[in-house]
Amino acid sequence: MAKVAIVGSGFIGRAWAISFARAGHDVRMWDQAPAAASGARDYIAGVLGDLAANDLLRGQAVDTVLGRITIVEELGEALADAVHVQENTPENLEVKRDVFSRIDALSGPQAVIASSTSALLPSRFTDHLEGRHRCLVVHPINPPYLIPAAEVVPAPWTSAETVERTRAFLVEAGHAPLVMKRELDGFIMNRLQGALLEEAFRLVADGYASVEDVDTGLRDGLALRWSFMGPFETIDLNAPGGVRDYVERYQAIYSNIFPQMLRRVDWAGEVMETVEAERRKRLPREELGERQVWRDRRLMVLAAHKKKSDQEFGQ
Repeated sequence: MAKVAIVGSGFIGRAWAISFARAGHDVRMWDQAPAAASGARDYIAGVLGDLAANDLLRGQAVDTVLGRITIVEELGEALADAVHVQENTPENLEVKRDVFSRIDALSGPQAVIASSTSALLPSRFTDHLEGRHRCLVVHPINPPYLIPAAEVVPAPWTSAETVERTRAFLVEAGHAPLVMKRELDGFIMNRLQGALLEEAFRLVADGYASVEDVDTGLRDGLALRWSFMGPFETIDLNAPGGVRDYVERYQAIYSNIFPQMLRRVDWAGEVMETVEAERRKRLPREELGERQVWRDRRLMVLAAHKKKSDQEFGQ
């Protein structure tokens, strides 16, 4: 059982706490607002019951997992003897630089210091640190206790040992790390998601499809395959001779489409009136919270199914 520090107790911080506690680690959570940290533990207690009901606690009791999560009042107390620090403060560069300075000064040399940032490059908030070689980004897909993929993004000065330790730590905790070779704006996941969203907004803005048609195409089409294999494996299996055969057969289709995809639509512009109106017709604003709970419970069922399926098919 390793000691893990969670710095910041918002949605991402509390989700990481669940993931690491479920993996058997001693988790200490700190937030500059003590009431926020206490509220986070109450939230976690509520989620653990649903996870247990779907056999997603590795066979452990709710009280056992919850008992590994401790709220502390001082940052230094959270960092003492920690082997992994997961920072989850707001997406603000100056805040990150200040928090990482404090963590680097207070944590022991054995600690890897990871940020959950989804947008800031690690080089932008770790360049000034004495211990910058042990700093990197570990960006989750929320919530990480249900979605195993996590991006590992090194700064130019992050040591190879730090990257490997982080990768191994995540795998042991049940995650599927995406280890980038070097940092890049948007990392991997947001660049893939961004490409899809750009086309989704174009199709709606140009009057080719409704919002629901686009969602249906993903939900009841592409996503069914993508829920258990990625785009490269998909095309590798979609032609008799594999990936090279697929490219020889179909690349011309995408070459023809690509020039039409080079024009941006302003997501917040005129198209937003259409997108928001269609979404609010299907889901009133006051029901968003209830639907988010529904989403997470569906994800739990899917995660449980994938776990059973992976075991059955030897993945």
